[in-house]
Amino acid sequence: MTLISPPPARRRRGLVTLSAVLAGALGATVITFATQADAAEVPLSQGKPATASTTESAAFPASAAVDGNAGTRWSSTFADPQWLQVDLGSTQTISRVVLNWEAAYASAFTIQTSANGTTWTNVSPTTTGRAGEQTLTVSGSGRYVRMNGTTRATPYGYSLWEFQVFGTSSTPTTPTPTPSGPNLPTSDTPDLGANVRIFDPSTPASTIQSAVDQAFNAQLRSSTAQFGTQRHVFLFKPGTYGRVWANVGFYTTVAGLGLNPDDVTINGAVNVDSGWNYGDESNATQNFWRSMENLSIVPEGGTNRWAVSQAAPMRRVHIKGNLTLAPSNQDNGQGYSSGGYLADSVVDGVVSSGSQQQWYTRDSRIARWDGGVWNMVFSGVQGAPGNAFPNPPHTTLATTPVTREKPYLYVDSAGLYRVFVPALRRNSAGASWPNTAGSSIPMREFYVAKPGDSAARINQALAQGLNLFFTPGTYQLNDTIRVTRANTVVTGIGYPTLIPTNGNEALNIADVDGVKVSGITFDAGTVNSPTLMTVGRAGVHTDHAANPISLQDVFFRIGSSVQGKATTTLAVHSDDTIIDHIWAWRADHGGAPTGWTVNTGDTGLIVNGDDVLATGLFVEHYQKYEVIWNGNRGKTIFFQNEKPYDVPNQAAWIGPRGNGYAAYKVADNVTDHQLWGGGSYAYFNVNPSVRVDRAFEVPNRSGVQLRSVLTVSLGDVGTIANVVNDTGGSVPNPAGNTTPRNVVAYP
Repeated sequence: MTLISPPPARRRRGLVTLSAVLAGALGATVITFATQADAAEVPLSQGKPATASTTESAAFPASAAVDGNAGTRWSSTFADPQWLQVDLGSTQTISRVVLNWEAAYASAFTIQTSANGTTWTNVSPTTTGRAGEQTLTVSGSGRYVRMNGTTRATPYGYSLWEFQVFGTSSTPTTPTPTPSGPNLPTSDTPDLGANVRIFDPSTPASTIQSAVDQAFNAQLRSSTAQFGTQRHVFLFKPGTYGRVWANVGFYTTVAGLGLNPDDVTINGAVNVDSGWNYGDESNATQNFWRSMENLSIVPEGGTNRWAVSQAAPMRRVHIKGNLTLAPSNQDNGQGYSSGGYLADSVVDGVVSSGSQQQWYTRDSRIARWDGGVWNMVFSGVQGAPGNAFPNPPHTTLATTPVTREKPYLYVDSAGLYRVFVPALRRNSAGASWPNTAGSSIPMREFYVAKPGDSAARINQALAQGLNLFFTPGTYQLNDTIRVTRANTVVTGIGYPTLIPTNGNEALNIADVDGVKVSGITFDAGTVNSPTLMTVGRAGVHTDHAANPISLQDVFFRIGSSVQGKATTTLAVHSDDTIIDHIWAWRADHGGAPTGWTVNTGDTGLIVNGDDVLATGLFVEHYQKYEVIWNGNRGKTIFFQNEKPYDVPNQAAWIGPRGNGYAAYKVADNVTDHQLWGGGSYAYFNVNPSVRVDRAFEVPNRSGVQLRSVLTVSLGDVGTIANVVNDTGGSVPNPAGNTTPRNVVAYP
């Protein structure tokens, strides 16, 4: 396979220390609500009045330490002693204080409480601070709580990104929404909206062909379709369908409505190729945001083509023939594609990856796999090639540690709609079907959301005890959707897109068992959001191993159809969470202009939970560390990254440990972490002289292990000096040749 150069246009602030990144990220994701079940400990301080002994300037007020915003902080003048206090409004019992220090921390301080703000009682011993997050268990009560610093660790003042006080209260800080008015209606035969077409075997093939052609042809070489509002879902009821050739464009889903994939058979193709997308006709590198699920295909000519890139999953599919993942022009020297995801599927014939630069296949069965460019990863795949990285670049695990397949819509024998929720599997291999273990939920237990629904209405449905089913379209949200009930299912079809409008978080999942979130896309709004989605509660570690929270096909965009801004897109605090196929993307191009100071975003994913597993992790173009992993015993199987394209100059991109920021940062205090199959690519097209010192930054401990990791300079545009820490060598390698640097094992 001839290695290829990058497309001319494909998919990218600030300078703080690592401690500030970690501290700020944690502070940005404090949850401002709790249920009665959580009343043993709730956040008490956020948004409450705060004062301080001094401030360095008006830019660093006391209020900034209790506002939940990672981009703001309190900083004192450069003298001892100093204090910061928060007024809780009434006397509360205090159990825990979390301090998120900037690099200027206290080498000696105490936590104190007071009933009147005048007489103070120590509830902690004199404590040595540290840069980053610090949690103190305390015991006491008071209306006022303060950090009383007596000695600075640096010549500068005291500086806190966040000062969080937790304690017991009989009332939630922000109550869980309660139903208001009559219950919202539900149905077992719901209206899924005008963007969903449902076919059955009696539908003439010509009618189906006309519908799919109309949706696709409207996008042919369109300059607006990639970031448009169009959404198309084509659902097929159980049965066999005559010749259908479905070309699949942006925001399009083709899916079966059977309980098993073989309940729906399409003769023809569900096809994705190059040549149709405006500005990228020669390649498949922008074939994003489309999916195929829960059906079987008898491919015309024996081979089905699925030449996709990010956010284009194929799940629970039976290909009764061969499958190719490359565009039809790949042999002309420029037809290439840049990454995708296949899971819970069966391919009777050969899978050919062709010009795919990277790909992840999970828990499937194939006859054979042919090809590989840089990073092909397999876990739990029967028929996968042997582990041989880097020649060929195949990384193979016999099983996947923990899986829960994505919930899916189907029609039962009575014609009623239901959602099947597959059960948890451990050390899994092969497809889960037929006879998938799990549970079936009637649609009358879902609120079917439609574009135009407000956050208040959606929260009313959740308070009513309903699950959520998002139909295709865009949802403008002026408040956070809050999921507080264990085992809630939040799912969508056709790329429903949630957009926060007030700098709010779009979706917040409480630290409860078994919530399943799938099939949702997030667009950052024009007002910066500290986070777009949070899972769990900062500092809380509850064992969810028996019934973890799971995220599947959840996609994030900063800058796309809007000039969005978000400090962090996804923060995961809950232990044991499964992250199964996400794409977090700070856009390098969009329907609205993008650029270094326009669509700003620090970090795509922060993991604070322990025992979190990521299978299929795509994170690209963020301006600081793109993934920060603070939890212990984390695992990632397949990581794909491109560094920000639009760094203006080296001075604008200096991290805490030299030039730039690593794509994948494992925190210094982590003792156990594993990554299999990771690639990071540089394409600094705004300023090719920019360099980053390393792509992966991890502590040097025997328990922190990376396997099959690589770097590439796409077209020799920019430099990555090392693969892992100071190991692996530089790309370009050599100049003039887009050749990767590979590290088989570290350490």
